[in-house]
Amino acid sequence: MKKEEMIEKLQKAKFADLQWIDKAKNLIAGTKNDQGVLPVEIRESEFGKWFYNEGQKLKKLSNNPLECMKNIEILHQQLHDRYYEIYHIYFSEEKKAGFFSKLMGAKRQNLTKEEEEHVAALLHNMETHSKEFIDEVERLERRLEAVAQEKIDSVMKK
Repeated sequence: MKKEEMIEKLQKAKFADLQWIDKAKNLIAGTKNDQGVLPVEIRESEFGKWFYNEGQKLKKLSNNPLECMKNIEILHQQLHDRYYEIYHIYFSEEKKAGFFSKLMGAKRQNLTKEEEEHVAALLHNMETHSKEFIDEVERLERRLEAVAQEKIDSVMKK
């Protein structure tokens, strides 16, 4: 795979994963997606699909320290965890009312003042992790740009 293609895939995957912040904001605001977008497992997101497949091979690049990949993984997990927490505050199983609600899907719950404050803190935390995530992914992008195509070819074949 050409270096430019790999960087483009990385950027697309990064932006797809960052859309979870917009989904969380929409969920909190009660705007579009008022029913909430179900949380996905970390490996099922666009970034996760790339990171846990092709992305793992980049650990072998000499100019890419292992802590970079570990940091990306941790921050990616934290983004998903915070969205999951926000989603479940609005659509928790305990708050559902019986059989018909299970058939029809969860209804958005009204929150207490404490829950609203907790959601605001979770969103702030998510945004902070998002900035750190972007910084780490952009470092990886710069490392990919700096390495010769031959080195990328050699690690991608393994």
